[in-house]
Amino acid sequence: MTVKCLVWDLDNTLWHGTLLENDELTLVPEAVAALRALDERGILHSVASRNDPGAALAKLEEFGLAGYFLYPQIGWDPKSASIKAIATELNIGIDSLAFIDDQPFEREEVAFSLPEVLCVDSAEVATLVDRPEFTPTFVTADSRRRREMYQADRVRKTAEADFGGVQEAFLEGLEMRFEIKEATEDDLQRAEELTLRTNQLNTTGYTYSYAELDEFRKLDRYLLLTSTLQDRYGPYGTIGLTLVEKGDDAWTVKLLLMSCRVMSRGVGTIVINHLKRLAAAEGVRLLAEFVQTDRNRMMYVSYKFNRFSELERRDSFILFEADLSAIPTDPSYVTVAIPQKESNQ
Repeated sequence: MTVKCLVWDLDNTLWHGTLLENDELTLVPEAVAALRALDERGILHSVASRNDPGAALAKLEEFGLAGYFLYPQIGWDPKSASIKAIATELNIGIDSLAFIDDQPFEREEVAFSLPEVLCVDSAEVATLVDRPEFTPTFVTADSRRRREMYQADRVRKTAEADFGGVQEAFLEGLEMRFEIKEATEDDLQRAEELTLRTNQLNTTGYTYSYAELDEFRKLDRYLLLTSTLQDRYGPYGTIGLTLVEKGDDAWTVKLLLMSCRVMSRGVGTIVINHLKRLAAAEGVRLLAEFVQTDRNRMMYVSYKFNRFSELERRDSFILFEADLSAIPTDPSYVTVAIPQKESNQ
């Protein structure tokens, strides 16, 4: 699995010297080079450091690096607790994080408490950019903007926490625009990345390569859709992917996934409504495959909430069928755009 976030120690890892001992601190050039290169690839960064928070953040600002780090955890908690807090804030799995530290004790504490986390000795910092765990197959436009999008999301979360009214009123004020369209060749790199990165809001856990997705896109019996979202705080990027196999009597949703960043925005229901309308217009049943994993129960709940009933269940596999008798309207707080497929696609 490609690492989604690298968590940094500071003293004698990101910089030479110890902050609380009033050392004259200098940045580790190889660390800064790795930080910037991985950021360009869409790998996020955070901090787990035993330090005075104010002094450490001030030093990061002085070095011009503070903007790279999301949800830094600086204080006196165990490093494992800090890493768990970062995963929670980013809403990503523990197994998608890596941790770099110069102290064997700190790495061993994390490895014992969180064995899913990849622990790296800071002496190996120069090798990070060459390791497969830090080398995604593609670097897309969304990858390069990932940190920026997470920073915008933090502003959204703060605004939501400070909002005094009901959630729907807050969502109305976001001025969201959600677009669903048939995938083009330009979308395929990000589409593959989504199947590899998204595992909490993935109905089947299936992953597809660029070549497989391109084949689906070209075949008439498949419908491959991407979804994008933006609001007044900025773009979320391409956050959804849907694959439907079109049979004569029934269409089957083989894959429905959404980025965890949009879990609370109601856009999954919009995609499902769109599929229901398409199937109803064609006069076919709408089925959906679901494969239970250890983290995708939310998608099971989504199908049940959207009036899908179980037709078949065996082991972790469930086949659903949608009720097409009464398709609800989309949430009023989202503007939905569904452009027509271009004639040359």
